[in-house]
Amino acid sequence: MPPKRCTAHPGQAGRGGKPSPQFLFDARDEFGIDLARSYLIGDKLIDLECGWNAGVRASILVRTGYGAETERKQAGPITRAVVVDDLTAAADWILRSLDIQPLNR
Repeated sequence: MPPKRCTAHPGQAGRGGKPSPQFLFDARDEFGIDLARSYLIGDKLIDLECGWNAGVRASILVRTGYGAETERKQAGPITRAVVVDDLTAAADWILRSLDIQPLNR
């Protein structure tokens, strides 16, 4: 299945702009995704909020991109998030949360 991403500008009025989870609901309906067993990975608070609004298992903040700045400036709101260094660390965290040993790199 191809990755889904929100193409609407953040905060844009309408059904698709984050933090609205509508694009995740659309993916759920199209592909039969169980959002409660899914994860959202992003580098901005609005990404994390989208995941929380959709009811994903965890929203994960990566420190790459805008993530380190988000962590500094939005420390309070991101306390619900898992914070990791990069996408590889996010994948490792997900695997460990499922009791699956990550591959040695």
